[in-house]
Amino acid sequence: MEVEKMDENEWKYHGEGNQSLVVSHCQRCVVLRFLKFPPNQNKTPEEILHHLQNIVDFGKHVMKQFFGENYVHHGEIIQLPLDFVRQLCLKIQPERPECRCDKDMDTLSGYAMCLPNLTRLQTFRFAEHRPILCIEIKPKCGFIPFSSHVSQEIKHKVCRYCMHQHLKVANGKWKRPSKYCPLDLFSGNKQRMHFALKSLLQEAQNNLKIFKNGELIYGCKDDQDCVSDWNELARHLKPFFFPSNGLVSGPHCTRTIVKELIHVITMALLSSTDTCRAGDMKTVPISQGRSYCEASAFNKELVRNGKHKLESSGLPRGCLLYKTLQAQMLDMLDIEGLYPLYSRVEQYLEEFPEERSTLQIDGPYNEAFYEKLLDLSLEDDGTVAFALTKVQQYRIAMTAKDCSIMIALSTCLQDECSEERPVVLTSKSRFTFSVSVLDLDLKPYESIPHQYKLDGEIVNYYLKNVQAKDDPVMSNLFKENEDCTLVLHKV
Repeated sequence: MEVEKMDENEWKYHGEGNQSLVVSHCQRCVVLRFLKFPPNQNKTPEEILHHLQNIVDFGKHVMKQFFGENYVHHGEIIQLPLDFVRQLCLKIQPERPECRCDKDMDTLSGYAMCLPNLTRLQTFRFAEHRPILCIEIKPKCGFIPFSSHVSQEIKHKVCRYCMHQHLKVANGKWKRPSKYCPLDLFSGNKQRMHFALKSLLQEAQNNLKIFKNGELIYGCKDDQDCVSDWNELARHLKPFFFPSNGLVSGPHCTRTIVKELIHVITMALLSSTDTCRAGDMKTVPISQGRSYCEASAFNKELVRNGKHKLESSGLPRGCLLYKTLQAQMLDMLDIEGLYPLYSRVEQYLEEFPEERSTLQIDGPYNEAFYEKLLDLSLEDDGTVAFALTKVQQYRIAMTAKDCSIMIALSTCLQDECSEERPVVLTSKSRFTFSVSVLDLDLKPYESIPHQYKLDGEIVNYYLKNVQAKDDPVMSNLFKENEDCTLVLHKV
């Protein structure tokens, strides 16, 4: 891509997060990511470049070690003509949601990150001329806290996501709680995974989006109302799953297409498209304790049917969900056990502020930073070094808990399929696909006090307003497996 030949009219608004804004090219499979800041917060070009370089280095030297080469696309930094950047900003400004306009896109430095457009296939160009379907899933935290530092027993029974749903509804964030539970998706049990994905499709919130040729056709745009018409979704999907148009229209057609979609997503999530091991990571924590959440609608349905046994098939070790869960479980102490260690680091920095760079809190995120993350010891020797290691591991875990998984799909003919190309079959079609992970910026060190406060708010609201109203039978559910054990596995 030649910078000097780029026309701002060939780019369109793609989306944005808290710190950056993304535009995608109308023809090429690339996006540009620009930093953004409050209007009065000026950053020098050198500071912008340093910030972007940290993001690239973190993806390249740290997250690729956890997730694997094929799943992480760290991108590269490019410098753009300032006139192009300003014209592009003017073009996309009317498309930005009002709630995002409190920050301005960086138009002064000329620096941006160039990344692949993950709504497109990443590995096989032969199908690029065909329509591309992409499902973005933000799976959230897939385990129940196993730390002895947890003060409220409810946290050992109900997952963070299910508890947080009730607080979000009470605060007006969403109209109704979702039936989705991350532990069902991470279970590896296809029945539970299908239920989880169906729940996401019913109440997508900001945890599921579906794109067709890069255009959002299902899901939420930021905090706006969700597009959740299953019949309209089925109309978009029908050519993918029933190309011969042999399926009649109506509710039966819609249900059949959604069922096919769920099957394809499940098989893609359980696949391993990365033949390399994830870096040289020696051990990662795997919980052998509770693999279910008592608040899960799937579990409650089992209880209503008189069944008290939950089967967890387990995730294949090479699949992206497994690697995501491993990274998440670097949160070995829970925020309650982590916060005193954060305070220890803060106290040290107050006394020796010049040590902040030596401790690599703000980077550089290099091989040395990654090596320090491999110490999984939980024996606190009272040092700042121990506290800092746990704080950095927690930041990695929080990043993995908030990442997005992108599944890009394209139909393929039988003679185009080979052992090198991952394929999933449905009743009438076959798809080649690529799986990638997105939103891997390291969570800020400064966000830890907020996470500690939010955790207390979530738990207290749930105890006061939800648990007391639950069916008493749920409190005695699955008592035989309440103990939680930490096992270290080699990979």
